[in-house]
Amino acid sequence: MGTSPRSWRIPACRIFSRVSVSAKESLCTKESQDYASWDRQSHPATIMLCRSKSSQASLVPKEHQMFMEEAYNSAICFKMLRDIGTSDPLQLKYITKKMKKMAHRSPSLVMESIHDYFKDNPEISNRHRFRLFHVLQAVIGARDVLEETWQKYFMQLALEHMTKSTELDDIYQDAASNVLLALCRHSWPAVAKHLETELLTGVFPHRSLLYMMGTLSSQEELLKKEDRESWKDLLFQMARKSVPFLNTDVWSKELLWTLTKSDRMQQAQTPEKDFLFTYYGLILQAEEKSITVRTHLKTLLETSHQWPKQREGIALTVGLAAVCHLDDAWAVLEQFGKSTSVKWSLQSFSLKPHGQSLEDLRWKWAGSTILLSYGQMAAKAKSHILPWVDNILSRMIFYFRFSSWDETLKQSFLTAVAMLVGAISRSEGAHSYEFSQTGELLECLMILMEKEPQDTLFTSIRQQAIRIVASLCALRPPMDVDRKSRLLSICFRSIFALPLLDALEKHTCLFLEPPNIQGLYNQTVEAMDHMLQCFMMQNPTTNELYFLLSHLYVWLASEKAHERQRAVHRCTILFKFLNYKRCLDIKEPFRRMGQLVAMLGILCQDADRTIQGFSLEAMGHLYQLLMYHKGEVPEVERELLQEFPQPDVIGTALWSSGDQKDTLLIPQNMASKNDRIFFMDSNQVIKEITGHLEMAELTDLIWTTIDGLGSTSPSWVQASSNMLFLVIQEHGDNLATVGKMSKAIHHHLCAIQLPQAKNNVLHVISLLARNHIPELVAAFLDFSTPLDSHVFCLWKALGAEEPASHLVLTVLMAWLQKRPLPSDASDSSSCPKEKPYLRSLAAMYTIHELQFAREFKKAVRHAFPQLFLALLAQMHYILELDQPTEPEQEQKAQEVAMPSPQSCSTSLEALKSLLSTTGHWHDFAHLELQSAWEHFTSINTYPQAVGLLARAMVQNHCKQIKAVLSYLLPGLQSQQERERKTAILVLIEFLYSPALLEVISKQAALTVLAQSLQDTSPEIRVASLQGLGNILFHAEKGTLLRGQLPAFLNGFFQNNEAVVVGIMGTVSDVLHRLGTEGAGAQSLCISINTRYFFDDERDNVRAAAMALFGDLVATIAERELSGLRSQVCLSMVPLLLHLKDQCPAVVTQAKFAFYRCAVLLRWQPRHTLFCTLAWENGLSARHFLWTCLMTHSQEEFSVHLSQAINYLHSPHRHIKTWAALFIGYTTCYQPQAVSQMVNDMDTRLLFSTFKDLKKDPEPGIREFATRQLAFLREVSAESKK
Repeated sequence: MGTSPRSWRIPACRIFSRVSVSAKESLCTKESQDYASWDRQSHPATIMLCRSKSSQASLVPKEHQMFMEEAYNSAICFKMLRDIGTSDPLQLKYITKKMKKMAHRSPSLVMESIHDYFKDNPEISNRHRFRLFHVLQAVIGARDVLEETWQKYFMQLALEHMTKSTELDDIYQDAASNVLLALCRHSWPAVAKHLETELLTGVFPHRSLLYMMGTLSSQEELLKKEDRESWKDLLFQMARKSVPFLNTDVWSKELLWTLTKSDRMQQAQTPEKDFLFTYYGLILQAEEKSITVRTHLKTLLETSHQWPKQREGIALTVGLAAVCHLDDAWAVLEQFGKSTSVKWSLQSFSLKPHGQSLEDLRWKWAGSTILLSYGQMAAKAKSHILPWVDNILSRMIFYFRFSSWDETLKQSFLTAVAMLVGAISRSEGAHSYEFSQTGELLECLMILMEKEPQDTLFTSIRQQAIRIVASLCALRPPMDVDRKSRLLSICFRSIFALPLLDALEKHTCLFLEPPNIQGLYNQTVEAMDHMLQCFMMQNPTTNELYFLLSHLYVWLASEKAHERQRAVHRCTILFKFLNYKRCLDIKEPFRRMGQLVAMLGILCQDADRTIQGFSLEAMGHLYQLLMYHKGEVPEVERELLQEFPQPDVIGTALWSSGDQKDTLLIPQNMASKNDRIFFMDSNQVIKEITGHLEMAELTDLIWTTIDGLGSTSPSWVQASSNMLFLVIQEHGDNLATVGKMSKAIHHHLCAIQLPQAKNNVLHVISLLARNHIPELVAAFLDFSTPLDSHVFCLWKALGAEEPASHLVLTVLMAWLQKRPLPSDASDSSSCPKEKPYLRSLAAMYTIHELQFAREFKKAVRHAFPQLFLALLAQMHYILELDQPTEPEQEQKAQEVAMPSPQSCSTSLEALKSLLSTTGHWHDFAHLELQSAWEHFTSINTYPQAVGLLARAMVQNHCKQIKAVLSYLLPGLQSQQERERKTAILVLIEFLYSPALLEVISKQAALTVLAQSLQDTSPEIRVASLQGLGNILFHAEKGTLLRGQLPAFLNGFFQNNEAVVVGIMGTVSDVLHRLGTEGAGAQSLCISINTRYFFDDERDNVRAAAMALFGDLVATIAERELSGLRSQVCLSMVPLLLHLKDQCPAVVTQAKFAFYRCAVLLRWQPRHTLFCTLAWENGLSARHFLWTCLMTHSQEEFSVHLSQAINYLHSPHRHIKTWAALFIGYTTCYQPQAVSQMVNDMDTRLLFSTFKDLKKDPEPGIREFATRQLAFLREVSAESKK
């Protein structure tokens, strides 16, 4: 600039006074306006004013216009410098920005204005000057180049005021020092020379000089790169030159006093102290005398350890000194640690948490200082530290364990260990060392994480500890498995179990400066991801991967969604890392890959959508990893993967992104075959991955899903069932160990509450039944005694598909036939569940229940012949178990092998249900009405029971006789005696059936029976003889037998009751042996003689007579019915009334005979009639029977009524009562007919009888008698009229 501003400064101010007003007004603009708005408001005003003035003198030369504009800007600059003294913070901020902008356009003008303002206004206040220093620092700092003139002037200005004492104390000096710091970028040599000169005068430097040097050391941006290197060299040179000062008492005391004096804020360290600690350490580092170094370090350590920055500074000094004096630093720390104060603090502070004196607080955290000192020693000593590592670690662990336990100790310990581990990792020879203290260090780190509160996240303790663990992975010896397992468990619990982030943030609501919880959490989980990755890089094997994942599984299955989310995200990050690194050995098979796929597959169906996303992504990366491991990744794709940037380049956000789902690296339209896995739904992903698994892996997967059925989480159970169904649907055909799987499914089925989950499990059984029925049946039998509702559901599911139900029954019958008798009842070495005879019993229980299942109805009907014979043989087997082979074994046999009453009854019930559910209820009715089932409960009466059942089938013309015969004949050749015995007993009864000859010829039947005569069993030989004597083979035998009947009939009238009963039984046997030929013309005589004894006073005779009559009715053919019909009708009322006989045997035979007569007369409904006779006894049953009789025998009405009236004279009260009820029913429905038939004597008898019934103990009968009396009076009155 050609003209000095002084020549026009004052006129310019006068000329532009209005502009100054405008500028001042602009300063009052609201705080929300930014720099651009300030510029738009102020700068245009200046231009407009210039234009206004120029318009008044349009012919003024251009030089004058430039002069006027420059004068205006200078005036504005002076105005702003003047207003700084009275401006508020907002205005000061604006002025500083405006000055920096003006300096960018007109640097000389701004610098000269500031220079002139300082020079012309020496009287301004210190506060005003303080603010001017701030503006000057900003203006100089904004400039890339500064003229040398201004450098010298402002450097001198700063030096003058750096040491000046004002009412502003240190901040005034700091502001002047900051100007000098800003000049460093422009005139570093001059500044450096001044700093060196001032520092090496021998007099302890002024505080402002230390402030400058501390700021220079901490703020690298103040110097250019080359100046920064020269500064470091200068610092070391100054330190070496300052060594003599250590022996200067005044300088040393001043240094110590400065380092230990109280600051304005004890928690914040000042730059001058930071520098002094560093400088002190460098001086001690340069000192050659060990005694001097030890003396100074000892003196420094004996100062206060109360404040954090003080402890850090002391540790830094010790660490720097240790670079050249490691032995001395170690010795001093050892000596200091053994001092009384430190020992007392280690032992006492845990006992005195409150009320410590100031002297106490000086030493309370001395242990933290020592820890930091060891860390700094390691960090500064670098490669020289390796031989000292174990010693240093042992001392760190000691002070950690015995110092007062607080955040200070924890933080100091972690910081020190991090520095030590960092120094080790930077040492080239670290891998050749074997460190003995790493195990103890890991224990300390685990204690730290365990002690962290589980519901808060305020500090980075967890993060630091985990990062140290990650660093230790590379050291020798490697972690032992147990310690690593505990470490992983503690790490996962410490982080995964934290509450949700919202809850964590609520805990910080009362903090003055709350931490960034989201950021802290993200950093913590990133540290965990890094640790897992380090474990894998240190030991890149599939076993290591399994080991790490096995500790994650418990969290993957957690009931809390946020814990599952965190765990599955860690899996995703780890798989992504491994998929990128390709570090796993492809020759080593994956361990329990099936379990991993199952866990992730279940999580793919989680209710939480974030978990679904993470799980699907993890499955995608796992699939790619699996394909690479199997060598199925194309070469081109491998090359593309190798071109991806390294993790360090990508950044940790790629490998760990907090709680947000990562972005896929490859767009869908560019995805290769293996990448398309990321765009499938969960079912498609599972199908795709399982298609590449080996059978052992699939089995492991299925077992994992089965175990998931036992979870306490309903959502996990549902997802497990879905996964199980999907996998079995795809791969169930070729599975092994299906039996064990089914047992496990049954174990969990009882606890499943969700209907959909239970249906899935049952569908799984149905799918397995297509190819694994024998294994499933064998497994089911082991838990089918007793057969509860859950087991029953499994059996129904097993037979849900028709072909399967037939095969299930076939296998069950095969097991039913495996009936070995226990060879030694005392042998308890084998498991009862593995004993074949117990499975045989279980098969019997199961068959019994399955007969009622809808899924097995068709199969049971189809398998009736086999089941019929198998169940008969099974009952014999049950009875055999109750037959001890030796007398001394009887007690043990009863305890071990004897069937329970339940097994006996179940086998019988199974046979009953087979008959009743397959349409063979007629045969069932024969045995039920005879009470013949009880014969199956004893091995002695077993042949009689089988004979009666087979006889019933013949008499009822059973349609299954031919089918039974086709299975029965091979049974005669069975190795099992019980099966041969059963077959021969059935066969000799089937000889009376016309259907026999449709299956086997007469000669073949003779041959079979003749062969059975050679059987080893006497019972079978006897039965064969009986069969050979059948009328089928001896036609003349019918005539002979019929010729004996008259003599037998005469014997009915013998006085000896036993003789009469025996003769009647013989006649019944003759009728049976005559078979279909029957008694012929003698049937009428037999019926008449037999009916005569229905009311005999002897109970056994009555019972025998009714039994004989029933047998006679059974032999009557339709062609013979007309002649005997009247006899049958005459017997109906006596048989009906004897249903209330006092003798149970008579009642039984009366029921059976009555039923046989009803069958012969073709009464309907026959099944209801049978049920009423068999199981009902009340008035309703009597009314139903009366209705059947009167409905089907209307023409015999008078006969039935007269018979009933005669029974009113019976000496048996119950029969008399039943007769009265019969007449009462008849009177109610046929009053006119009754009134015409009964005479006065009969009427009186009826009145007398009903009066007696009014006293009957049964209320229903009393009420009926009362009504009947009233009704009889009405009928009698009408008849008299």
